[in-house]
Amino acid sequence: MQCLQNNQKHLRLDPTTPEIKLWSCLRSRRCGDLKFRRQVPIGRYVVDFFCVDLGLVIEVDGDDHADRVKSDARRTAFLESLGYRVIRFGNPDVMQNIYGVVDRILSTATEIRYREKIM
Repeated sequence: MQCLQNNQKHLRLDPTTPEIKLWSCLRSRRCGDLKFRRQVPIGRYVVDFFCVDLGLVIEVDGDDHADRVKSDARRTAFLESLGYRVIRFGNPDVMQNIYGVVDRILSTATEIRYREKIM
């Protein structure tokens, strides 16, 4: 547990440039009045951004994620097994198309809310 907390603290204090850019859009309910937290521990993982109300996890994948496809798939499967919805964006998406990224987050939030209403 201590190792996870140390990792969370390190990630929070040393975010990547794409994480900083996306956080500037998500923080303080700037994205569709959704409350996001960053670097949240879930199980043995620390997710980049998490909207508790919707169970929405947002991950920003750096260049090294091309080498971690299997571990990312296991991570996503674990989070989805807990009932969370996971969206992944690559660094280039965030850096070059932030409005498209935010639009996808908002459309996913709408989809989750709609699904909850009909169930």
